[in-house]
Amino acid sequence: MGIEYIMVIVFIVGYLAIALEHNIHIDKAASALLIGMVCWGLYAMWPEDHLGVEENMSFIDISRSDEISVATPQFSEYANHEVIKEKDEILNHGNFDAEITTKDPAHTHEHIQHYVEHGLSHHLFDIASILFFLLGAMTIVELIDAHDGFSLITDRINTTSKVKLLWVICLLTFFMSAALDNLTTSIVMISVIRKLISDKEARWLFGGFIIIAANAGGAWSPIGDVTTTMLWNNGQIPSSGIIIVNLIIPSLVAMLVPLGLATIFVKGTVSRPDKVVGVGHHTVEPAVWEKNLIFFVGLAGLLFVPVFKTATHLPPFTGMMLSLGILWMITELLHSKKERQMKKELSVISVLQKIDTASVLFFLGILMAVAALQEVGHLVTVAQFLDTTFDQNMYSINISIGLLSAIVDNVPLVAAAQGMYPVADAGLFAENGAFWQFLAYCAGTGGSALIIGSAAGVAVMGLEKISFGWYLKKITLYAVVGYFAGAACYYFMFGM
Repeated sequence: MGIEYIMVIVFIVGYLAIALEHNIHIDKAASALLIGMVCWGLYAMWPEDHLGVEENMSFIDISRSDEISVATPQFSEYANHEVIKEKDEILNHGNFDAEITTKDPAHTHEHIQHYVEHGLSHHLFDIASILFFLLGAMTIVELIDAHDGFSLITDRINTTSKVKLLWVICLLTFFMSAALDNLTTSIVMISVIRKLISDKEARWLFGGFIIIAANAGGAWSPIGDVTTTMLWNNGQIPSSGIIIVNLIIPSLVAMLVPLGLATIFVKGTVSRPDKVVGVGHHTVEPAVWEKNLIFFVGLAGLLFVPVFKTATHLPPFTGMMLSLGILWMITELLHSKKERQMKKELSVISVLQKIDTASVLFFLGILMAVAALQEVGHLVTVAQFLDTTFDQNMYSINISIGLLSAIVDNVPLVAAAQGMYPVADAGLFAENGAFWQFLAYCAGTGGSALIIGSAAGVAVMGLEKISFGWYLKKITLYAVVGYFAGAACYYFMFGM
């Protein structure tokens, strides 16, 4: 059995452990970290098995091998780059030893190990960007909450009806997600419903619908979801106006259909929680102007992130950390002359102690596991299988990619699709073509089918401790029906 198949088995077993977290009494973060690191460990110990490199094959031979080039184009690219580097060294420095070592199998093995490390570094940068973004967003939201800033929203929501409140929360989430992004919006809205709903089961229901609304809201905005941003930045959908105009209605349908069903089946009222008194829970009441200041500066900082990204083309976490740094400085100056206890409870240092580190580690593990499968080539294989099976039918391929994104991360799936289909001069695959638009919708909303299928879902799962099984039983059907309803809407609008 090849090493790549063992990695798939490890991933499936780990995925089941995450799904059965409450049955086996093992925290999902532990399972995620195990599968992530075991998959990379297996790949690093036997990389030649996957790459199909013979023991006596020189690095120059590898770089010229058509078979390797077809099977693992990223390795062939790396090999060619390394050979060119060594040839330059020979020409420029007269280093004839380099020519000899390039043909040495031991040197070949060393190059392969460098390739594995290169791949790990590449994925780790992307994953770390997400984790730092998540950490920054959670800290800003917790800091606003420590100053009771969300009372500006919750004090204006008076209804206790579950259905009416669900509509208010979902509509807020939908439009906020387009302006911020689905991950940040989910964190903000979970903080809001904690002020409005005391019952855990009811809060979980609202959390599930926040995931649906946040993912739907992120799909029609070029900055609302990472996959839509990828398609926008990489030239598949360069026109932000087309993304908004063509996808807002299908995305709205993907949220409104589940809400309509919930209106029929969800009954009852909610009660607000009593104010908790204890360390870190507003034993010190900030002045009204302080609440307002921290709320608006914090919200402005979150809204500033996509602006900073557009202006600088730096990863989003840089803008988030800049916003956190500004807010941190403001709170330090704001409370500098107050009593020690008051200053402590309202400081960023205190807030950081309340961040759910286990959720961050869960994110790390699951993304590392998916990255390992991507590095081995499984996700490209899946994309090619879909392409062959559905005979390049854009609707079938994209709907399948959307549903698959509920199991594995949508980012590598979209990246695989981008690599498979070059931008054409005209037709479905042209710039702003229907294939890319529908891919943005499907990859953005399909992850709602499972709670670990999107960044928003993972964040809500960690914050509210929602179990995989509960979401599967109570929310998945709503999400899937909404997903297909939005897809059908897009088809009737543009496919007929």
